[in-house]
Amino acid sequence: MSVRPLAAETDLAPLLELVREDLVRVPGTVDVPRVVRVLRRQGRVLGAAATLELTSRIRDHVDGLGPLQALIAPGVTDVLVNDDGTVWVDEASGMRCTEVRLAADEARDLAVRLATSGGRRLDDAVPWADAHLPSGIRFHAVLPPLSPGGAILSLRLPSAERLQLDDLERLGALDTDCRHVLRAIIAARVPFLVTGGTGTGKSTLLAAMLGEVPRDERIVIVEDVLELCVDHPHVVHLQSRHANSEGAGSVDLTELVRQSLRMRPDRVVLGECRGGEIRELLQALNTGHEGGCGTVHANTAADVPARLEALGALGGLSRGALAAQVASALEVVVHLARRDGVRTLEEIALLRRDDDGMLRSSTALRRRAGGLEEGPAAQALASRIGGASHRSPDSESSSRVPAARRQAAREGAA
Repeated sequence: MSVRPLAAETDLAPLLELVREDLVRVPGTVDVPRVVRVLRRQGRVLGAAATLELTSRIRDHVDGLGPLQALIAPGVTDVLVNDDGTVWVDEASGMRCTEVRLAADEARDLAVRLATSGGRRLDDAVPWADAHLPSGIRFHAVLPPLSPGGAILSLRLPSAERLQLDDLERLGALDTDCRHVLRAIIAARVPFLVTGGTGTGKSTLLAAMLGEVPRDERIVIVEDVLELCVDHPHVVHLQSRHANSEGAGSVDLTELVRQSLRMRPDRVVLGECRGGEIRELLQALNTGHEGGCGTVHANTAADVPARLEALGALGGLSRGALAAQVASALEVVVHLARRDGVRTLEEIALLRRDDDGMLRSSTALRRRAGGLEEGPAAQALASRIGGASHRSPDSESSSRVPAARRQAAREGAA
């Protein structure tokens, strides 16, 4: 049998096709025996080390991210493929362009394969897809002609570990005082929203806060695409379903929120409020389901009321009706921002109705370089979370208890 070396890239594409054909004939995994069998059909033999390396590369192309696989590294949160074939990664230091380049057909093939592995359709008839891959990666892609060049891919990588509030404090996303307030919000079953721009860590913080929910409570999470990974023993996930090729069979978030209420939830979580499903969430939180929460895109905490009004309009709610619903269903806004590449908790605010009955956001605590700065709603927040402090327990003033309760405590001590 003749022995020929395997070129780095030129021979990989035809070999991939042969491996895929072999998988059709003999379903299973991409392993060394399969690759050796395919190579022998081509009259090729490789050493043990080269065969292992080749098997790993083929597995990346068949089951993994193909040419993007090498970019997956600790600290990388997003991998982005632009329509010109350039590939960018987002990491702790910010966004940077990599040396990887994808040809137009290579990007399209990768996008279609990943969409299929996530159970989504992606072709000329449906030129976009949003999916949760088996590896836990959140995937989004757009094909031409919606993109002027080649396919555009966006990959949001899951954290290598489930971050807790303590971990986020260690990473600088929040400080000790913020951590105490967030835990008090969960303990007091206060309904809240985590807000911020894209890539500010909303899902990460929400998952960390849900990890503080008592272990005897049942959490039902509703998402368009599975993303929240919560360290809790009793979590149920519901994911929306897109229409099939005939345009039938879709199940949207609005219907899933309704279904979640029949699943005996202690806490209903809407992973991301993006449309009319906000109406069902507000109704759920107004019918005895305390402690519910979700995320909303907003530039600042002050912008949250306007954002909710826009979402409420999609659900058929007027400004007044939305304000009335929110006033008794949602109370706290935890706002995140990204400064110099660092994701950080920026503000905690309360949602209130003003004298005109409209919804307003009032700052309770704002994070500054020297610690937390109190805002107009600080006392109201402290009262709502049971007098929990925004200071650490060992600080000089460890309680924000209202004056009457402090006086009662002093009299009891006397």
